[in-house]
Parts: sequence; C-alpha cells; structure tokens
Amino acid sequence: MRSRAMLPVALLGVSAIIAVALAQVPNRSATYVMNQSTIIMPCNNSGFTDPSTTVGWAVIDFDWSNAKALWTKNRPMNDEVLLQQQVEMSTSSSLGQTVWVYRGSMWAYPWYTSVRKTLEDPAYSDWYLKFKPQGPWYSKKCDTNYDPPICTDLYHNQEQSPGFPSGDGNCAAPNCDCGKGVPCGFYIWNHSSTTVVNGQTFLDWFKNDYVFDYQGTSPLVSGMYFDDWFPTTGGFPDPYPNMTEDMGLTPTEQEAIGTSYTANMKVIYAEILSRGMFSWQQMWNGQGEPSQKNGCCTRPLVEQGAECASKLRSLCKSDSPAQTRLMKYAFSPGGCKGDPSNLTSPLQDIANFLLIRGPFALLGHGWLGCSRTYEVPEQLNWDYGTPTELCKETATGVFTRDWTKATVSMDCNTWTPKITLK
Repeated sequence: MRSRAMLPVALLGVSAIIAVALAQVPNRSATYVMNQSTIIMPCNNSGFTDPSTTVGWAVIDFDWSNAKALWTKNRPMNDEVLLQQQVEMSTSSSLGQTVWVYRGSMWAYPWYTSVRKTLEDPAYSDWYLKFKPQGPWYSKKCDTNYDPPICTDLYHNQEQSPGFPSGDGNCAAPNCDCGKGVPCGFYIWNHSSTTVVNGQTFLDWFKNDYVFDYQGTSPLVSGMYFDDWFPTTGGFPDPYPNMTEDMGLTPTEQEAIGTSYTANMKVIYAEILSRGMFSWQQMWNGQGEPSQKNGCCTRPLVEQGAECASKLRSLCKSDSPAQTRLMKYAFSPGGCKGDPSNLTSPLQDIANFLLIRGPFALLGHGWLGCSRTYEVPEQLNWDYGTPTELCKETATGVFTRDWTKATVSMDCNTWTPKITLK
C-alpha cells in the first residue's frame, strides 16, 4: 500500500496513522515542499491566460470561462479545445506546474463538444430535464437570431451564457453557434435517467465521454473542479429565476434526481482517486461532515481574534482533518473576496499553514473572478524541510512547530507570526 504520510511515525499515534490511510487524499506521494503546495483558480475571459502570470504556483485550476472571447466566436463553440490548449501552454511554460480543469456536474454546457453532440441528437433527450409541457415559461425556449428561430423543449436558461450581439461573452454575427438546432444556454442533466443510448447509460457517458475524455485522461491534467450539485430538496446552486417553475419539477422528482446525482458523483470521485488525480471538491477547508464537499469560496482556517488559539489547538491535533485530509488553506480574507495582488496577511497565513498542514495540503486562493493578478510572497519559495513534530502550545496562545530547516510560531495574542530558518 502506498505511504500516505511523511511525518515520522513516532509523532503519530496508531489511530492517526489509520486516519491518514483511510482519508480522502491523493493516491500519490506526499510532499512538504512549499512551492509545490500552492494553488490558484485563474481565468482570462478576453483570451488565453498568459503563463507568465501564473509562475510560482504549483496547481492552476482553470475555469470554463477562460478564453471566452475566443471560443464564443467559433462555429460551433469548442470551449474544452481551447481549455486543452491552455493546459498545454501553461504546463510547457512552468516546469513542475500541473493543471486542473473545469467540469460542470449539474449544469450542462453546450460549448463543450461532448455535451453539444448529445444535445443535437434527439435520442439523448431523456438525459436532460425539460420545460414543462404548457407555458408560460420564464426562460426562452428559442434563439430568435436564427431564421426560422431554433427552439428546444430541453430546459435551458441564459445564466452566464454567450449571446448575440451581446451576452456573457459576445458571439460573432449573425448568431451564436452552440450546435445544430441547439439554442445556447445552461442545460441540466437528468442524473436519474435510465435511458440507454448507443449501448451507454447516462453514467457511462458522463464518466467516460465527458469527465474522462481526451482532456480528463491527459497526463498534463492532474485534477478537476466539479461545479455545483443537484440538491434533493430546497434551492439550487447558482439558481436562475423561476427555473423550478419552468421545469414543473416536483419535490419527488427533485429528490430522485438529487439521489441519483449523489450516487453518480460517488463513482466519479472514486475514479478520480483511482487515477491518481484529485478534485477541488474533495479538499478539506473546514467542512464539518466528511461527506461535505469543498466550495469555491475557500477561506483561511485560522483568523485573527478570539478564536485564533482555540482553532490552532484543534487543528494541531494528530487526528485533525488538517492532518488526515488534503487541506485547502486560503490567503486572507478568503471567501471569494480580496485582491490577490495585494495580500493583507501573507506572513500570518503562511505561518498558520505551516503550523497545521499535514502530508497533503495546498495554500492559495479560491475563486476570485477573471483577469486577476496573483502576488507570490517570497516565503512560498523558502525551504522549510519537513516537520519533526505536530504544532504545540508553548505558552498561552502561542503555538510553535519545529521543521528540519525552520521553526515556525504564531502568537495569537498579538497576531504575530515568526518564521526562523535554520
């Protein structure tokens, strides 16, 4: 069995060793190298992301909106093709840098080629949710920029969708091309469909032709971001006005689809691990339940104030998820806020990260939108060696951890970090 931990065994009890072995961690060797333990989620919707702007970051997680100004004008649109070009550009420009790519898990985007092909073929219609049979409908069923208009009974809306002459991404004249007879928009998969098409169930296609297509199996891609989810009850993520009314979706139908969604994604997450990959949703950023997935608005796990010491006491324990999971730690302020070009507490964040991190951990940013500049603190390139112990409280509110090449401490009383290289 592959070793999951690099901490000396003497530092961890048997229960902690078992926890590390059973936790959701990548099926690969761990590393404590700081500049191999960073991650950002950039995009440039006006074109490709210049690889020089992501130098200094180990993992680059590209959003689907990257290069939107380019692929929206293609006929038909081919978002994932340009995304793969970005993968190749970035990995060839920065030695050791690896890329994660975007996959919707509830919303279906026709600008992905594999999705478009199923939307063009009526045989696959049961794999998608539909508009209710009788209107009125709040979202448009037709694209009137065509003559005659192209229409579909498959539910879709204009959330973040390209449009002509303008939209969230502007198409070239005379109209947007999301496929033959396919109006552009956000469609929704029916994860509960039992319809078999060309010998494939929905899950077969979703796993093999969509998630793990040529891009998902590329050696240059080491992980994925699975956006949104299908809830069994209540509201939807990134809700669009009146979407439930437009579909005529009943609570019973929603529960069935949501249950199937969870089962299908369990298969996908297991496959991710078996391939030596990982996903954003599998990272731990303070979630209370082991099955709860990580969201895009990640945060720092230790913050200035009254809870600083209590948080560190908890996170410094050998059975803390910071030790047994792949921990995601965000630079302050986190929560999809702040200016990544002007960090507010970089030394505090780096010190706290080094105090609590386990064998698998990433420090960086969550979703901050497109066309941002990311400051790279010099401490991200320092050599700290490996930890010789778990962090401990050496005085009230003061926490210290020894590394082979550094000593790291945080004084929660004054919010003062200290990193001393040996």
